[in-house]
Amino acid sequence: MTAQQPNGEGKEGALGNPWIMKMEQFTPFSDEDKRLLDGLTSRERRHYGAREDIIREGDHSPDCHLIISGLACRYKVLEDGTRQIMAFLVAGDLCDAEVFILKEMDHHIGTLAPSLIATIPGETMRNLLLKRPGIALALWWGTLQDESILRERIIDQGRRNAYSRIAFLICEMLLRLRAVGILDDQTFEWPITQTDLADATGLTPVHVNRMLQRLREEGLITTDGKLWTVLDLAGLRKAANFNPNYLHLDRARDDPDTEAGERLKGLF
Repeated sequence: MTAQQPNGEGKEGALGNPWIMKMEQFTPFSDEDKRLLDGLTSRERRHYGAREDIIREGDHSPDCHLIISGLACRYKVLEDGTRQIMAFLVAGDLCDAEVFILKEMDHHIGTLAPSLIATIPGETMRNLLLKRPGIALALWWGTLQDESILRERIIDQGRRNAYSRIAFLICEMLLRLRAVGILDDQTFEWPITQTDLADATGLTPVHVNRMLQRLREEGLITTDGKLWTVLDLAGLRKAANFNPNYLHLDRARDDPDTEAGERLKGLF
């Protein structure tokens, strides 16, 4: 596993900007565009502790927020106090690419681990969308990937059994973390509780525990606190019936000899 972990303290400089690394899964950037994006993520940063809200439902944010390191999630809290996690957000993910357009947020975004968040003014994002077509297309791709991930969560609730839901999500996290250079093997840091996993999959914590135990007993994964290791990727993919096409990591698949492709080698 590389030195940069999901809750690292801004170590991305030695490994590359995770936002750029993510979007270059769609298209390569010029050096000028890389310098521009790198500068935008270096200006205003804030450290958040675990279990802190970055933006809450009902708030208006004139700015966009980018995960530099750490782990966050999109979630809703219902009237009875129950929570649904719609998506996990990792380094390189924009929390709210278009929120500056809206009057208010319709869900919460909060951290699950200590995180470093960059703030990008909404006006700056607007200028990128209007004046930098290459970057605008990459941002659009990122939004489409977010929507694809959300569709998989809908399929989880409607058609996948509990065992497949858990296996599928583990496969997804492995690919997404590899895509932004956080790890180069099959061990990753995922500092979540079984309650978090239950809230993300629509299961109970007890049911999650049983499914994780089954995955361990079958030799597919092992866990050590917040460290997760995929021992048998082919077996895990079979258990999940996992097809990574929804992540649209096309450059890694089509150009395996590029830097983007190298990070995901052996995972397609």
